[in-house]
Amino acid sequence: MSNHLDSINTEEKTKLHPRNKHRSRYDFKQLMLTSPLLSTYVHLNAYNDISIDFANPQAVKSLNRALLKLFYNIADWDIPPQYLCPPIPGRADYIHYLADLLASTGNLPTGNHIRVLDIGTGANVIYPLIGNREYSWQFVGSDVDATALKNAQAILNANTGLSTEIELRLQNLPNATFRGVVKTGEHFDLTMCNPPFHASLADANAGTQRKWQNLSKAKPSKLNFGGHGTELYCEGGEVAFISRMIAESFYISSQCYWFTTLVSKASNLPQIYKVLKKAGAVQVKTINMAQGQKQSRFVAWTFLTTGQQNDWLKKQ
Repeated sequence: MSNHLDSINTEEKTKLHPRNKHRSRYDFKQLMLTSPLLSTYVHLNAYNDISIDFANPQAVKSLNRALLKLFYNIADWDIPPQYLCPPIPGRADYIHYLADLLASTGNLPTGNHIRVLDIGTGANVIYPLIGNREYSWQFVGSDVDATALKNAQAILNANTGLSTEIELRLQNLPNATFRGVVKTGEHFDLTMCNPPFHASLADANAGTQRKWQNLSKAKPSKLNFGGHGTELYCEGGEVAFISRMIAESFYISSQCYWFTTLVSKASNLPQIYKVLKKAGAVQVKTINMAQGQKQSRFVAWTFLTTGQQNDWLKKQ
């Protein structure tokens, strides 16, 4: 999973989705008015611009808190130390492109009749927060980490109306994605996932070192603020995780319209396409996104025929 160390660009973010609220430069004066605590971390940078130190985890968390409050009416948001602090603009992009995916044959889908499953929602529960505030979608967020879900639930409880629109479920099967989470007869319009892309803790640590070197910072004493355990790595890495997800999706093929997942490396796409073909996916789409110089993408697949897709949309 990516983190804030490689995400923020203070220039005009024209590569972001047209509906993304973060295409303009951060208005730190407005953000500080919304969240006064942010002023502790704001200073003039080397270019004489108002900014923060993006290598400071507390500063990044404070910026996130201000962005969520100003743009999404999230009055109370926090995450425990060492848990993933997500870059808000990039996370919002995934949500907006998912809306386009559902709107490919009609208007933008809004309302809590649209149900979305977020696999690995994390302590920050960021996708359900943005998705509910932007489109009023109803979410189920799952995670293998009980501590992460406890924090996520505290965020929901602290913000009026969210706990009835966003449900959290503990995944008790560590190597499963949909099994143990999706109930018999339950239906989702979308599933989404930001999978761990490292294959081991050593790989995750190596990635952390590279990010710090890019920032010209001293070597960190421990894994940085950009992720905790299962947020960053799993056995076999990204391809193995997504391959298991695809295999499981086949068994609930009629319970979901579009299955989707982020893919961090374009070089992994050919292998993922092979797995999708083997699973019998009827339609596969790759949606490209970009934040600054960083290229990203998600893959979407469905087992529904054209007729079944039309019937699904009519029911909505």
